[in-house]
Amino acid sequence: MRNLGNPHRATDGVPITRRDLIAAAVSGAVFGPVALGAEEESFKFGLTPVFLSNDLELLGHLRSYLSARIGGRVELVTRRTYQEITALLVSGQIQSAWICGYPYVQFKADLDLVATPVWHGKPLYQSYLIASADRKVDSWAGLKGDVHAFSDPDSNSGFLVTQALLAEDRQNPGNFFARSFFTYGHRNVIRAVASGLAQSGSVDGYVYEIMHETEPDLVKQTSIVRKSEWLGFPPIASPKSVANDRRVRALRQALISMKDDAEGRKVLALLRLDGFVATGPSHFDAIAAKLETVRQFG
Repeated sequence: MRNLGNPHRATDGVPITRRDLIAAAVSGAVFGPVALGAEEESFKFGLTPVFLSNDLELLGHLRSYLSARIGGRVELVTRRTYQEITALLVSGQIQSAWICGYPYVQFKADLDLVATPVWHGKPLYQSYLIASADRKVDSWAGLKGDVHAFSDPDSNSGFLVTQALLAEDRQNPGNFFARSFFTYGHRNVIRAVASGLAQSGSVDGYVYEIMHETEPDLVKQTSIVRKSEWLGFPPIASPKSVANDRRVRALRQALISMKDDAEGRKVLALLRLDGFVATGPSHFDAIAAKLETVRQFG
């Protein structure tokens, strides 16, 4: 089994497996154990770093809304990496999580889709390749030899899309870029490129556009080199093992009806989302195809 403690373990293009995650969940190699007893009574909802989870106002409104609609205490669970949240989710230690399309397609046999966010009228988003604003780059090929910032090894927009793009050209990050590193946050990718720590980066287009509104002075120090095709927006998922939990059904209804509730509309406004809709597994087929491209290239 690969070393789950190695933050660069996905640069070889080999995705994590269910065995990896379960082993990590059981051993505590990735995260500390979830408290037992009274904590088991709460509904645990995981958040990955793709979202604006450091916004205390947003977290407060989200917890308030979900608690009222689900009934009972809701615990928002955050971790540094996608892998940690995915491990908690697949092992059933949390009842639901807002994850990325990449881990969803890897573990869809173990997961049910709850709802998918709607942004600008569609449950879709893009991956951006960005560079320093003062560079003249005509295409993604002009980024060859860069120091490149990725978001997370299990991020679709922050890693997989760029991996697949390079694989289609019979290349990989290791031989295309002079060096690459993970920032463990899309905001951090933008900061790395803006500050000159990286010459280019792979970032979630949704996060980039929100930061263009909230931190324009930072974002204007970068430029967009390439936008991917539209892909399935990071979904909310739950383990199949809790499919009959009435709280998961309540969560689905709470998300889909969020735009009809005053507190829910506060959450949507802070997230810059239109709402949530139900989507099927096929909504993420384009992401699955990118994963297959990377696998076939090796």
